[in-house]
This record gives sequence, C-alpha cells and structure tokens, in this order.
Amino acid sequence: MLVPSRRRLRLEVWIVLGLSLGQSAVYSVVQLLDKMTRAPLAEGTSTLNRSQSTREYFDLTYQLLDIIFALVPVLLVFYFLTDQRQATPGDAGNPGSAFRKLGFNFARPGRDLLQGLGLAALIGIPSLGLYAAGRALGITTAIIPSALDAYWWTVPVLILSAMRHAVLEEVIVVGYLLDRFGKFGWSTPLAIAVSSLLRGSYHLYQGFGPFIGNAVMGVVFAWLYTRTKRVMPLVIAHALLDIVAFVGFSLFGKAVGLG
Repeated sequence: MLVPSRRRLRLEVWIVLGLSLGQSAVYSVVQLLDKMTRAPLAEGTSTLNRSQSTREYFDLTYQLLDIIFALVPVLLVFYFLTDQRQATPGDAGNPGSAFRKLGFNFARPGRDLLQGLGLAALIGIPSLGLYAAGRALGITTAIIPSALDAYWWTVPVLILSAMRHAVLEEVIVVGYLLDRFGKFGWSTPLAIAVSSLLRGSYHLYQGFGPFIGNAVMGVVFAWLYTRTKRVMPLVIAHALLDIVAFVGFSLFGKAVGLG
C-alpha cells in the first residue's frame, strides 16, 4: 500500500480543518473582532445553542440537521485514518480500523468512564473560577449555554449537541491532528501546543478567558492521549462538561437568575 507523502497529508489536514474546526476558528476570530469593536467584551454575550425557528418542529429539524452534518468531518477523519488494506468498514476491532487507532471504541468501558469522570471534575471546577475571573477582568463575554425554547425535545437535543461537540473536537483536534502531526515529524510538545492553541482559537468568540481555559484543557487532554492512545475518555469528559452546562442552564438558569 502506498504511504501518503507529507505534502498530501498537509493538504488532507487543511481540508479537514477547513470543513470543521479550522473554519470555526476563523469565524471565531472575526466574531471576537466584531464584538470588541462594538462594545467592551464584558458587555457582549455568546449564545451556544440558539433557537433557529419560532415553529417548534422546524426548530427541532434544524437542530438535528446541524448535529448530523457537523459530524460529517468526523466520518471523513475515520476514512482517512483507516488502513484500507487491512480494515473493512465498520470493523472497529480490526487493527487497521480508525476506531481502534484512536481508541474510540468500547474496549475498556469501565476505565474510560472513570477517567472521563475524573477529567470532567479536573477541568470543570477550575473552569467556573476562570469564567468568573474573566468576567471580573472584562475579557470574557456573558456565556448563555442555551437559548432554546422549552419543548419536550429541548433536553434530549441539548444532550445530543453536547455529544456532537465532544466527538467532533476530541476526535479531530486530539486524535486525528496528533496522528498527522506525528507523521509530519513534529515533536510531541509542538504537536500538543498547536492542537491546544487551535482548541482555544475556536472559542475566541466567547472572549480571551475561554481561549485560555480551553487551551489549557487542550494541553491536559492531548498529553493524556499521548499516554493512553485513547480518545474515548476525552469524549466522555467533554460530553459530561457540556451536558451539565447546557442542560443545567436550560433547566435551572432562570431559577437562579441566569436565564
């Protein structure tokens, strides 16, 4: 089987990022500049889950379509990482499968869950303090995790949205990019730094505090991945963090004066 050249792999990476989180990073920078030139960041807001229609079932349809199509680049990554000579589609246990390479499977569910819970606690608690500090310093916008109307499907959609973000970010920014950066001949510290800065950059629309917090989170997650070669605990941790933020705000935000 032919081994792709570094030039081809670089082009592949640019395509994947251009269709996913690289595109998000560019928009995020533009949105940050827009907010900064309108008013101080402390007066700005960032809404993470917006309603897309005043009609209930059209809103539901739009939300589900967004989630589904956002995951297409993840499928592209699995395709690129799969050894076509050895693996067959859907064979997550085959040595050539991208699922096995990234550790995105259920080979060790108990250990992955425990690591995910630990990571969620490690990242989640300091993040609250960092957000409060960012707001006090005027470098972070007010973040509204959910602005969806209260329908029967609101909580399930928020959970799906959280899972979408977790899979998209951890598979691409950690698993895929660290694999490709290694093939570029980059050192592990450089690969982790670039991956982490990218993670921070597509959160810049929220302000500089979330940029710093997510970049630090990226370092922790990428470092752990280099040790375990498993992206599943990272997906679990990220999903838990977003579920708590999205669903918690949706259910209790107004009750505590945040909605």
